Amino acid sequence: MIAAIQFGSLTFYLLIINFNFMLTQPLQSKFTIRDGHEVIIESGRLARQADGSVTVRQGNCIILATVVANKEAREGQSFFPLSVDYQEKFASAGRIPGSFFKREARLNDYEILTSRLIDRALRPLFPEDYLCDVQVLVSLVSSDPEVMPDALACLAASAALAVSDIPIQEIISEVRVARVDGEFIINPTRTELAKADINFIIAATDKNIMMVEGEAKECSEEDLVKVIELGHEAIKVQVKAQEVLRDLKGITAKRDYVKPEHNEEVREKVTAFAKQKVYEVAKGALAKHDRSEKFKAIGDELMEHLKAEYKVAEGESLADNIKKWAKIYYSDLQYYVVRDMMLNDKVRLDGRKLEEVRSLNMEVDILPSPHGAALFTRGETQSLTTVTLGTALDSTLLESAAVSDYSKFYLHYNFPPFSTGEVKMMRGVGRREVGHGNLAMRSLKQMMPGGDFPYTVRIVSDILESNGSSSMATVCAGSLALMDAGVAIPKHVSGVAMGLISKGDQFAVLTDILGDEDHLGDMDFKVTGTRDGICGVQMDIKVDGLSMDVMRKALSQAKDARLHILDAMYVAMPEARSDVKPHAPRMVKLFIDKEFIGAVIGPGGKVIQEIQRETGTTINLEEKNNMGEIAIFSTNKEGVEKAVSWIKGIVAVPQVGDVYEATVKSIMPFGAFVEFLPGKQGLVHISEVSWKRLETLEGIVREGDLMKVKLIGTDPKSGKFKLSRKILIPKPDGQGQPQQEENN
Repeated sequence: MIAAIQFGSLTFYLLIINFNFMLTQPLQSKFTIRDGHEVIIESGRLARQADGSVTVRQGNCIILATVVANKEAREGQSFFPLSVDYQEKFASAGRIPGSFFKREARLNDYEILTSRLIDRALRPLFPEDYLCDVQVLVSLVSSDPEVMPDALACLAASAALAVSDIPIQEIISEVRVARVDGEFIINPTRTELAKADINFIIAATDKNIMMVEGEAKECSEEDLVKVIELGHEAIKVQVKAQEVLRDLKGITAKRDYVKPEHNEEVREKVTAFAKQKVYEVAKGALAKHDRSEKFKAIGDELMEHLKAEYKVAEGESLADNIKKWAKIYYSDLQYYVVRDMMLNDKVRLDGRKLEEVRSLNMEVDILPSPHGAALFTRGETQSLTTVTLGTALDSTLLESAAVSDYSKFYLHYNFPPFSTGEVKMMRGVGRREVGHGNLAMRSLKQMMPGGDFPYTVRIVSDILESNGSSSMATVCAGSLALMDAGVAIPKHVSGVAMGLISKGDQFAVLTDILGDEDHLGDMDFKVTGTRDGICGVQMDIKVDGLSMDVMRKALSQAKDARLHILDAMYVAMPEARSDVKPHAPRMVKLFIDKEFIGAVIGPGGKVIQEIQRETGTTINLEEKNNMGEIAIFSTNKEGVEKAVSWIKGIVAVPQVGDVYEATVKSIMPFGAFVEFLPGKQGLVHISEVSWKRLETLEGIVREGDLMKVKLIGTDPKSGKFKLSRKILIPKPDGQGQPQQEENN
């Protein structure tokens, strides 16, 4: 607003800016989640050079999503190059990053996991023959402490695609469904989520479920089905809101793109030559590498056959385009032949029945030095998992824009290339490893002791072999290793990966899938839990029209497999050890009055550092519930006991009449100063040393001597403690000779 002010012959123009506004865009679509929680999707003002951009707002939470796609695929591109990055700007919460460079750097685990949730939901939306680079960037630009942004991030990404001309086939969204105090809630607040016993994120179109991921405190299979159904109903409203915004933007058609060329003649030749050969290998129940070698040999024979078919001169090669088509069609042939074999013959690649779990082998206490260790092998998948017990100082920082918190339980999953017999560069932890580790961690977390459990627990799963479901092997091995370490988890947690093959009305649910079956299937469905319920789920569905009846069948079959694995785990390790191993850190927890915290710490930490140094312990002191909570850790039992005694002495309140074993610290002409409790000294006056009158303490008391003393009072002026030795010595007969006295 511009205001004019007249001052004599001069006119001043003032620009008045109202700062009390919310960022808005001209195109808006709204919907309500629950209880008046309104969500607004907007477009048309920000990031206009992107192919599509939107903001999604709920409360003070604002998420900006942009999407850009190349017009043409790169030459020789053979897969769909989709990249998704979700990042939280620290400025969104009025904070400055704590890193050395004071700026946002690589994505943290939470951002990677949110990026994966978006990626896994979006990827099936694109046509199979669309190979152009697509980049989706989602940023939290304003944070609300009660709004969970990960539940809105995929909505923002899908809306950006919806208002663009990038050729997606459907619109999707994601919601979080939680159960709090027995009530199911869509997109709960952060406070509500902290009390939830079910926490799942669901992604879907208006017709089909695409993805499910989350955790629960032993929920039933029917509870999970209900969660999926409730989430789907909420998503339909969000899809409709995106369609309204797309229409406002005037998007009526998607861009055309160059489709890959095909040659039906080559396809027919490949099928005629290789179909029966592929079927025979697929039904041969071969090991993973043997099967791969056989398929490769058929591929080599196919190329020689095509050379003859196309009359290629000796020493010459097939035309590049024919060779390219032949490789594509041969891969497609393997896909369809194996799927048909499973549907029609009810036989798996390794010869198993559809419901059969691979052979199991598990051992605990296999490494001498770790605090807990287990080796879990299922078929050709193997995890060596260790547990390390640490102090509160070993907890890990979980930082996002809105929240910084410490976790005393975490799991790291490593997938080295040798586990699949490959040579690859070791370039640090990948997104897949973060995702798999998170699923295992969330599953095992449901059984972790809470309350006063003192240890920080780190689990490390090293995958030594992999042929399907290494994340589920991590769950099983982690549960065994926790019990081996003496962590008091009440029940074992196991996990199994399920698959689905469907064609028309036919379907086959596969238990404990192989790596190849994961690639060939229409669903990858991982379920973890105890004998009493589900603890974790990760599901990706690649096919339309999956009915809830099929979902129930898959869940029932997964439960049977989970119970079968649990039976074997209880044989290997029936319950947690009653105590930690001898070389694991011992822990004693003390609670002291708040007023003594400073005394235990000392000026500049002098006292607590001295205790740790002298006893060889690690001490953590925190103020909780208006009390001082002290945790003392050491692998040496004597050191722990010494530290406990020391601290008890510091916080003890001396009572007149109590007797102590004191140590002489210094000798003065008027008496001896003694330490009768750790950190507490008093004076034994020369007149209180003996019933005999003494002129000096020389020859009677020396520094370092031990003597029993009794607290007889405090000096009224200085408040210092007054102690007596003679009061504990029988008074000699006044008529006899003074008795010979000895130090007591």
